[in-house]
Amino acid sequence: MQTPRVVKLIVFSDITCPWCYISLREMDKAMNQCTECPVRFEIEYRPYRLNASLKDGEMHDRREWIESRFGKEKADAMEFMISSRGEELGLKIKLWDGVITQTTMAHRLLLKAWKLGGQTLQLPTLEALFKAYFEDGQNMGDVATLARIAAANGVMSEEEAVQFLESDELLKEVEQMMMEVRRKGVTGVPFVVIDGKWAVSGGQSAETYVQIFKKIGRSDKPSPIPSAPTCNTTS
Repeated sequence: MQTPRVVKLIVFSDITCPWCYISLREMDKAMNQCTECPVRFEIEYRPYRLNASLKDGEMHDRREWIESRFGKEKADAMEFMISSRGEELGLKIKLWDGVITQTTMAHRLLLKAWKLGGQTLQLPTLEALFKAYFEDGQNMGDVATLARIAAANGVMSEEEAVQFLESDELLKEVEQMMMEVRRKGVTGVPFVVIDGKWAVSGGQSAETYVQIFKKIGRSDKPSPIPSAPTCNTTS
């Protein structure tokens, strides 16, 4: 039997990016379709800051924030496209519900989950954060909300999570990671680096990922990747 090749996926994303949530589900769908491929996946999610002007602790109505940047007509078109694509994947994305905040604390929690348990802890925590934000309208800058998600996904107890989130632990590391990816020229997410060689941007379909993974399993170079929707950095 052929020994599975380890494929390392580094995914840059932000919790406020709906295409990142969609991409997470599409990628998971693709990997489930590649169970017969001679590959094994290692996935690490890394932080990206979409809304650079937002200060930690600052909150805005989500709809007002999006419309102020894109205009009502474009924002409505975005909402329709995103919610329709989400429904196809079983996601009930509510783009307008709740508030938008800076996501530094959520990224620190995700990095903590990675350090404590790799993808086994990080992936379910990330999915829970996306669901809380896009489907339940919860505040990603709220300590109690993040602490409950941490406890529910086995990262740490609520009390430990509150202590962690209210500290500066991993703050410098998260900030450094976000600055580094910007220096490399990444201006939108989701952005996936495969085996440190190939880059895939945007909310690609599961079919596109399946083609990529199968070619890598055969040690072939992936074909040119089609363009797909992204969330781009705002000032």
